[in-house]
Amino acid sequence: MDGSPLSNILLILGAGFLVANLRVFFAYCRFRQLRGTALLTWRNARPPLYGLLLAIGVVLGVLVFFKLVIQQRPLMQLFGESMMFIYYAYAIQLNIRIGRGLYEDGIWVETGFVRYTEIGGLTWREGDPPTLIVIYRRRQLARRLVVPQLHYGEVRRLLRQKIATHDIHFTGKSLDLGVHDERDDV
Repeated sequence: MDGSPLSNILLILGAGFLVANLRVFFAYCRFRQLRGTALLTWRNARPPLYGLLLAIGVVLGVLVFFKLVIQQRPLMQLFGESMMFIYYAYAIQLNIRIGRGLYEDGIWVETGFVRYTEIGGLTWREGDPPTLIVIYRRRQLARRLVVPQLHYGEVRRLLRQKIATHDIHFTGKSLDLGVHDERDDV
């Protein structure tokens, strides 16, 4: 690197995009392992401005090609642009292919996989489309899963089954009098 401010900014951006690329790659690998245990899944919706994201990927690809082939710059100088190109051209596509929904051992929410044993609460945010809010048992953290209207009833039924078989277990909270049916929490 030549030490210019732009080179330093591109290096920092490249490091951030490298982390994002690795997260998507490992999530996709985990999805490939889990997809045989899917109970009910659907493809993730395309992000807003999807065409613009693809256009950014194409422009970055042309830029990397130009700098590498025409200007013959060293590969290390193209780290930032290359990581951004991989993210916009490939990582977004992989993320869309990950099947969101219910699996034998957990729920694949918008940001990753949550095991049933880690779930401390579930609630619905009604709307179009409905959204399942998954609350972690040990952390004060919630994740969301946008459920297509077509699958709403089936997701509710499967969650009630998982609660009935105690795969998802809500008791053990501070005031449990034993008269509450956990299946009503869905």
